[in-house]
Amino acid sequence: MTEPTASPVAEPGAPSTWAYLRYRVNRDLGGALAWFRDRWRQSFLFKLVAGAFGVFLALWIAVFVWLASDLPEAEALLTYETPLPTVVRGYDGEIVHTYARERRVQLQYADFPQKLIESYLAAEDKTFFSHGGVDFLGTANAVFDYATKFGSGERAVGGSTITQQVAKNLLLGDEYSVTRKLKEMILAGRIEQVLTKQEILELYLNEIPLGRRSFGVQAASRAYFDKDVDALELHEMAFLAILPKAPERYGRKGQEEAALERRNFVLGQMEENGFITGSQRRAAAAQPLGLVTQRRERSVDAGYFLEEVRRELITRFGETAETGPNSVYAGGLWVRTSLDPQMQTAARDALREGLLRYHGGRAWAGPIATLDVSAGNWASQLQSSPLGISYKDWRVGVVTSRSGQSARIGFADGKEAPLGNLPDALKAGDVIAANPSGNGWNVRTIPEAQGALVVESAQTGRVLAMQGGFDHRLSDFNRATQAMRQPGSTIKPFVYAAGLDTGMTPSTQVDNNRFCYYQGANLGEKCIRGSGSGGQHPMRFGLEQSQNIMTVQIGMTAGMNNVVKGIEKIGIGKFPAYPSTALGAGETTLVKMVAAYSALANHGRLNPPTVIDYVQDRRGKVLWRADDRECRGCNMAKWDGKPMPRFGVRGAQAMDARTAFQVMHMLRGAVSRGTATVLNPLNLPLFGKTGTTTGPKDVWFIGGTQQMIAGAYIGFDQPRNMGGYAFGGTIAAPIIKSLIEKTKPKWSDLPAVAPAGVRMVRVDRRSGKRVFDGWPTDDPRSAIIWEAFKPDTEPERYTRQDAIAAKRNEILALIRAGRQNAESAVVDEPAPDAVEFIDEGGVD
Repeated sequence: MTEPTASPVAEPGAPSTWAYLRYRVNRDLGGALAWFRDRWRQSFLFKLVAGAFGVFLALWIAVFVWLASDLPEAEALLTYETPLPTVVRGYDGEIVHTYARERRVQLQYADFPQKLIESYLAAEDKTFFSHGGVDFLGTANAVFDYATKFGSGERAVGGSTITQQVAKNLLLGDEYSVTRKLKEMILAGRIEQVLTKQEILELYLNEIPLGRRSFGVQAASRAYFDKDVDALELHEMAFLAILPKAPERYGRKGQEEAALERRNFVLGQMEENGFITGSQRRAAAAQPLGLVTQRRERSVDAGYFLEEVRRELITRFGETAETGPNSVYAGGLWVRTSLDPQMQTAARDALREGLLRYHGGRAWAGPIATLDVSAGNWASQLQSSPLGISYKDWRVGVVTSRSGQSARIGFADGKEAPLGNLPDALKAGDVIAANPSGNGWNVRTIPEAQGALVVESAQTGRVLAMQGGFDHRLSDFNRATQAMRQPGSTIKPFVYAAGLDTGMTPSTQVDNNRFCYYQGANLGEKCIRGSGSGGQHPMRFGLEQSQNIMTVQIGMTAGMNNVVKGIEKIGIGKFPAYPSTALGAGETTLVKMVAAYSALANHGRLNPPTVIDYVQDRRGKVLWRADDRECRGCNMAKWDGKPMPRFGVRGAQAMDARTAFQVMHMLRGAVSRGTATVLNPLNLPLFGKTGTTTGPKDVWFIGGTQQMIAGAYIGFDQPRNMGGYAFGGTIAAPIIKSLIEKTKPKWSDLPAVAPAGVRMVRVDRRSGKRVFDGWPTDDPRSAIIWEAFKPDTEPERYTRQDAIAAKRNEILALIRAGRQNAESAVVDEPAPDAVEFIDEGGVD
């Protein structure tokens, strides 16, 4: 049986512990004060020393209060967000680009290899885990060094601990002064009270500047060794640890010996502190630096596309940290785009081939830019310019000298070489493109004509590829989105759509002889005769063969107000209700035209073109999504047994679905037997339309399959005549053909699917009338074809008498055509403006 524990309560009458402590304090303090009074009365020297100490203490307190009064709060580091670049991914999730002015990658403490941590401790702060933020011995050494170098202009050693460096880098700045050092020491103590040692090291290793625009060890590891930190070897870790002392020195060419000496010193410190063995140190010290000069990165030459992404991100989230927490250059955004790298490369190459093919054997187009080479600093001027080129083995350089038929070219790296193939106009200071030839270089010509190419998913509006010129390094003007051009005959499908919406059918007969219009009481009626196939033809024929007279007839019959309303609704632009608009006299952009053709393929539903699918913040939260459709019931905890939830239909209904399919079906004939037959050998269910504007100043082709649409145009940035041989079918359509050939597996060979309410009827191709005694064949010239009609609009049956009448009309048309020249002296000449938009505008 255990005895009861004694009670801690004091016995009555005994003094308590607190009373005893008060007694001792009063006694000792009273004795100290009495001693101080006695010394003060008896010794003058004591008075001087005590007074000086009191003044020093008061000054120290005042300085401390003054320094600490405006210091940032150490608690801010608890919510500190490292400024991170924006990472851009393609449609497949692979990284294609980074928007960064500094190289930064954020890691967690557990991600840093232990030997990497130890190398920094050995180099920067070996007592890190034992001090409270300030190493007083190191500080004393720094004070002594500062005193010996005072007035010499040399910078004293820092003596800062890792905690002090965190305070400097994140809260104070890099001012070189005693005041900043004192503030740094105060803040270091506060930081140690707020963060753990591991959290301080994590901040330090993520934020320390290490040269080559790198901040943090992961970014530096990629910059200097093209490795992640977990793949670094010991000697490479030691090299990274020397960089805080001189981040812009040790990685430079010519500093190899200094870097090796400092690296080996760090390795020695690691051995001295027990982090590595002697054999490990010797093995690491025997290794060369092994620095890389160029990083291996997945690179997609998509400058125009990526610049469009950057502009949209800046509009939504801001550019720098001052504009918001999710800014492009500091917010650490993760951006999923619609970019298809393979399609983008094919688009770039196809457009370049087309531009070079059109330029042909023309003379040198002139320099890209000019520099002043008289001062001798042409290399630095080239380095600071954004000019460059990514085409075969071409490079951008500057002509450093020219004397007769000899010249030299210099490049951004300072190297020079002989230059051949000299144009007469070439002179010193011209920035040009050149390619290697033997022991020198030859002048190459950048095509003066420019253009653009866009590929878009018809059902979603996602832009898969965008090339806005020959090379974005030569010109950042994006002709796909910024160049306002006349679309020419590519506008015609939407004129025909207006005709279909007002009661016409693909078989409606339209006059192709002449177009007459009233110009007022003074001028009266003017008539313009068509050229080529006169007489009456089905609507399909006019679209396949791009007949201007028929197009204007259809537009006027449907009402030009209805035509321009439809053009505006489909997203092309707001145009005046003039007959010339029916032939493409307005101005729009390539990306808008491609989106409009995508609506034709998508049963009339228009999706605004997008280059971004969604944007996430640094933690993965979705900030914005292009597809904002709701999916009601998708997040149910348990299936309720009803039909599975589905997203709603995407896009706005900008055109009757049946009308859109009818137009697309007629445009299939433009590829089979019309103005775009160059695409027919691809053996795909392609539809599309060529376009050639007045002059011609621009040539176009837009088309594709029901799943994917591509469009291209070529023209001079300052519009001028391209030559009478320039047509959409001979210059623009081959560009799209080249694109499809390079990406053939991505193009569907499935026939187009018709919407509800469309009836496919066999008709005679020439008359448009219905037939029952034959079937369509695969021959593009087959007399019988399938035609799409809305219910109750099918044409009458085609008979033998109709065939005889058609033949008679064909003969009469030939006779009339022969008489036109003889009657030309009697017929009124058309007005100049009418000639421009009928006889020239939109011709293919």
